[in-house]
Amino acid sequence: MKILPATPDHHAAIAAIRTDVVRQTTAIFHTNEWTAPQVADLIAARRAAGRDLWVVVDAVGTVLGFATYDRFRGGDGYDHTMEHSIFLTPQARGQGAGRALMQVLEAQAAAAGVHVMVAAIDADNHAARQFHTALGYAETGRMPQVGRKFGRWLDLVLMQKIMDDQPAD
Repeated sequence: MKILPATPDHHAAIAAIRTDVVRQTTAIFHTNEWTAPQVADLIAARRAAGRDLWVVVDAVGTVLGFATYDRFRGGDGYDHTMEHSIFLTPQARGQGAGRALMQVLEAQAAAAGVHVMVAAIDADNHAARQFHTALGYAETGRMPQVGRKFGRWLDLVLMQKIMDDQPAD
């Protein structure tokens, strides 16, 4: 496995992975699917802000997943708090791809001065919660019935990791 910044060659695969997650799971509460041009626009916007979208590829270059991060909320008081997204193909789960992606993502975020990284997870997604706990994230909030998908209400768990020990100015 290799972790790389996404290139145009990866756009269609990234869109396909996210579309599968949207259609099949509650890992993301959104129902909008991405196209390759939308992925290109997202990557351009993230790069302009100093953030990359990373992919994990196998030995032949097949995209197995991706991860990215962006602002947690608007307003300059949140400049040092980011929320990440990570999505893997079913065959990549449990193989170390997610951990490898997160190590690169967190290293980039820490180098950019990110103080807190947030994960927003479906409360029923026990595997994602365990994954984040293993990476040092702690549950900091639970929001009942804030999402709706597949005809049911979804609870959101917020987890966070403090990335540095920098004091506030």
